[in-house]
Amino acid sequence: MKSLVVDDKGQLSVAEVSKPGYNEYQMLVRVLSCGVCNGTDTKLIHGTFKGFDTYPAVLGHEGVGEVVELGSKVKYFKKGDIVLLPFLEGKTDQYYSGWGAFSEYAVIGDWKAMAEDGKGPGTPEFSEGYYAQQIVPKEINPVSASMIVTFREVLSAIKRFGMEANKTLVIFGAGPVGLCFTRFAKLLGIGPIVLFDVIDEKLTEAKKMGADYVFNSTKVNVSEEVHRILPEGADFVVDAVGINQLINQSMELIKYNGKICCYGISPKLGMELDWSKAPYNWTLQFVQWPSKFEEAEAHRQIVNWIQMGVLNPDDFISDVIEFDRILDAFEMVENRKAKKKIVIKF
Repeated sequence: MKSLVVDDKGQLSVAEVSKPGYNEYQMLVRVLSCGVCNGTDTKLIHGTFKGFDTYPAVLGHEGVGEVVELGSKVKYFKKGDIVLLPFLEGKTDQYYSGWGAFSEYAVIGDWKAMAEDGKGPGTPEFSEGYYAQQIVPKEINPVSASMIVTFREVLSAIKRFGMEANKTLVIFGAGPVGLCFTRFAKLLGIGPIVLFDVIDEKLTEAKKMGADYVFNSTKVNVSEEVHRILPEGADFVVDAVGINQLINQSMELIKYNGKICCYGISPKLGMELDWSKAPYNWTLQFVQWPSKFEEAEAHRQIVNWIQMGVLNPDDFISDVIEFDRILDAFEMVENRKAKKKIVIKF
């Protein structure tokens, strides 16, 4: 099969890789689409993903596919099911897993069947990732469905941060993640929502998603605008970009007992923290690695929103690109030419 691989120098190529094997609780999945993650995929390419040093690696983790073969002890899936989050596990030929969904085939596991047979959490065979490998309703386009991976990650992060209705929110960044935070905050009754970005076109999109106030941070005084709208400061400030300096900038934006929320993994893993302008009591919280169990718990709510028509995955996607042009897609990401999410179609 063909897979997108990266070496330890950041060089991308499409390689011929053996089709993955699978055990009695797993399934072979024909990948239909996979979203490009500007965070994880890019950091794996640049060698800046915290704790990852196994190259060459097969990229991709926002995959959607169709079950085509079943292990003998699979109970809760069937052939033809459209599923989320197929991965490559371990090593395939000489290639390690950078999660591996930019491949023509990948694998999922039936965690319920494993748990029933005494091979659930805590056993060597079990992976937490199996929780989040769930079925997508047939009416949801499998290309659009790749956004559900990001949706679940962000919604589970919102819950981990402790955000709730009637709390105020400032967001830095109107990329795919920032737009997700904006939309979900609106649906959950959080607000007012104040959002900053440096590109006016992205601010227009944020407004459509439900932001109450949007500003180009290069054209205004951020602190003055926030305190004009929220005199006491915000309950939550979200860095949806991954720029460390935003942490210090957020110190003067939060209210007493407010929280600065850092989503994702910054390429720079250290900084000098300055809380001289912060209130006496405040919290800084990082969500760098989404819990697959928490993602699984968010699945039904995301699907319900899509089925109700209040969340449209296509609103977050700017480009759908065939797999044979995947190198062009990553060049677009590198050169910041993608307006929103890029999805690769197989």
